[in-house]
Amino acid sequence: MTDLRKSVESFWAFAEARDWTAFADTLAEDVVYTLPQTRERISGRERFVEFNREYPGDWHLRVERIVAEPGQVVTWAHFTVGLEEMYAITFFTGDESGRISVITDFWPEPYEPPAGREHLTERL
Repeated sequence: MTDLRKSVESFWAFAEARDWTAFADTLAEDVVYTLPQTRERISGRERFVEFNREYPGDWHLRVERIVAEPGQVVTWAHFTVGLEEMYAITFFTGDESGRISVITDFWPEPYEPPAGREHLTERL
């Protein structure tokens, strides 16, 4: 099995570089991309590449952390779009050739903590 971690690292690097041909090469032809929070799914490499190519704004990303095991990788990435900042937690599954075959993307939103635990925590 080819190293999925390297495919995922390339996936993010090519996305940031807007190299959509190389980005597509990291993906299986039948890749499935799911966004559970919006209940959306994109099936197929061509549609997924186009989804990213057409994404609005001048967005940029930086990978904060990668956790990998054979066949599965998780990344935590920081994104900016203008002055807006957000994080994504993305789960990748690979096929036998090391290409990305399944992507599940979570975009957690920051929120204020519940009152009453200030004595135990510090704010970042």
